[in-house]
Amino acid sequence: MAISPVSGTVNIGQSENDKNYNFALVVLTSLFFMWGFLTCLNDILIPHLKAVFTLNYTEAMLIQFVFFAAYFIMSLPSGWIIKKIGYKAGIIVGLITAGIGTLLFYPAAAVRYYPLFLLAFFILASGITLLQVAANPYVAILGKPKTASSRLNLTQAFNSLGTTIAPYFGALIILSVAVKSTEEMAAMVPEQLNAYIAAEAAAVQVPYLGLAAALFILAALFAMFKLPRINNETGSTEDTATDSYENEHSSAWGFKHLVLGAIGIFVYVGAEVSIGSFLVNFLGESNIAGLPESQAGQYVSFYWGGAMVGRFIGSAVLRRIDPGKVLSLNALAAAVLVLVTMLTDGQIAMWAILSVGLFNSIMFPTIFTLALKGLGKHTSQGSGILCMAIVGGAIVPVLQGVIADNIGIHHAFILPVICYFYIVHYGVKGSLPTFVKA
Repeated sequence: MAISPVSGTVNIGQSENDKNYNFALVVLTSLFFMWGFLTCLNDILIPHLKAVFTLNYTEAMLIQFVFFAAYFIMSLPSGWIIKKIGYKAGIIVGLITAGIGTLLFYPAAAVRYYPLFLLAFFILASGITLLQVAANPYVAILGKPKTASSRLNLTQAFNSLGTTIAPYFGALIILSVAVKSTEEMAAMVPEQLNAYIAAEAAAVQVPYLGLAAALFILAALFAMFKLPRINNETGSTEDTATDSYENEHSSAWGFKHLVLGAIGIFVYVGAEVSIGSFLVNFLGESNIAGLPESQAGQYVSFYWGGAMVGRFIGSAVLRRIDPGKVLSLNALAAAVLVLVTMLTDGQIAMWAILSVGLFNSIMFPTIFTLALKGLGKHTSQGSGILCMAIVGGAIVPVLQGVIADNIGIHHAFILPVICYFYIVHYGVKGSLPTFVKA
């Protein structure tokens, strides 16, 4: 076992074409867990802030709007930043930016000012966007191109672990203080009111101060770690040869498989978020399960937990089977399950829709790596385009809401079905570079 003086990575069975990037992948995996954790905490803060500021649903949903808007606004600039300063430095800047965003929750909670919370969400999401634009292609590049989808699925599995743990953490810490109505607060004596406001603010301040500290510590550790260098001119490690088609176009926008992949990311995130957003109401329907909100919410964990399990399984499967085929089969299975949900009632409909999460699992990382294939020096720009497409999570659910208002929640799931059929097409044909013979 030896340590490369150039990259600082551990190499087992040292050879020019067989480098081991396990250390770098372990370090990068911590990022995926962290941004999954931070993103999922929004689901806890939304009802908390809605009660604190007596917001209506539209005002409360500004949190998700601002968060997803950061992806749309900051993804392309993030790609430009990474091209200028490199992937490792981009990760450090992303961590610091996210840390600044989490710090802003402290004064926002202290002064109880909702616009300041929205600003904090935007800065936090901007940092996460930069992390996504840098880390996703970094993982794809570290190692053999053939196993890129497998690696990204494995790291994304830990992202899902973060989304699974965050709700329990948030419910325990943030929702531990019962928010009182305006009338109840008016009835309090000054001492009681001050104590209540302090406790309610601390419920947000303490956890986000801890998260800020964790982000700044991660940034410091990344600054010290010697990670493999990514050549910004070739979009690969200095010692890893990749099949590159970078000279076919002068910009990432010229690659059809990338543009079609961005549409794939848009519809995938849109379908996943749409289903998740409607689950509690859907399971509460009398012809489905008739569950109260609190109980229906517990079943939603099966949907998101399935994504985590599926990514661990997918990481192994993708080492042996072509990623495009695996993507198409998973998308087809998801489409069939949603159709079953639409055509049935009761337990069959309930478990069919909850099972979709298992097949959602490999879609994002697999689309991502297929879309970046062969981009070389255009990789950072391509990553920015793909992350910008995450805005589908803000648009598709609204469209499904319009459909639900007109034809009912049960049959409104036709929109995710259409999304999944597009992904089937992308896996079979759309992901192939147009200048490479199928």
